[in-house]
Amino acid sequence: MPTSLALDPRYVLWSAPEPQRAGRPLLVLMHGWSYDERHLFAFAQLFPGELVVASVRAPYAEAGGYAWFPSRGNPIGNPQPRVANDAAEAALGWLDTLPPAPSTGLLGFSQGGAMVLQLMRRAPGRFQYGVQLAGFVVDDYQPGDEVLARQRPPVFWGRGEHDTVIPRPAFARTQSWMAAHTSPESVGYSGLGHDVAGLEVTDFTAFLARQARRGRHPGQQRRPAGTTPGNDGISPVHWLPPTGAACEGQPRVTT
Repeated sequence: MPTSLALDPRYVLWSAPEPQRAGRPLLVLMHGWSYDERHLFAFAQLFPGELVVASVRAPYAEAGGYAWFPSRGNPIGNPQPRVANDAAEAALGWLDTLPPAPSTGLLGFSQGGAMVLQLMRRAPGRFQYGVQLAGFVVDDYQPGDEVLARQRPPVFWGRGEHDTVIPRPAFARTQSWMAAHTSPESVGYSGLGHDVAGLEVTDFTAFLARQARRGRHPGQQRRPAGTTPGNDGISPVHWLPPTGAACEGQPRVTT
């Protein structure tokens, strides 16, 4: 369904300048509520060197940062499906403007973790794997669910055992959905709340390395022209090397 929501390519952070991206696998990062494109980019220096990392900004300005699902009318862990679908279509529209990549993976935290799963549901087969950290699955039905149930793409789900932000019903719904639609690598971390830190970082980085070694897939699937409005002809202009990521403090996120 067409949507006027769009991601702004001016605020995409890249791990490599444009001339060095061709023919390399892509990893898209999606931050959590109230953060921005710098949120997860601090981890990029830890990822396999063959990956091109693109960290995007969510479309809604909120709480001094940005959100994939605005707070009003969208309870934590249970956003309106229409809102989640619009955000997913905006991300897909931006991806449609990029040259094909040999493979594309997704990594997100909290709301960004929900986006990982929603994108895989909206475009099954387009993404080879996902990493969702302290996220959840949106409570709706997608036609792509049936495809994912057959394909079972690998998804790493890291969560803190002391996470009091994501409600228990959302956790249970996610656990059930992932078991039925993915090849899940699900890990709970004692002593960790609604954060990304410590052993979890080591584990999802190892997961990314395993996916990078699995082989090079055929070119990225692209939807037929005209199916979704996007920003055709606009190239992202921001590039920051991972070692100089514009993110304050240590690579730890807490929302």
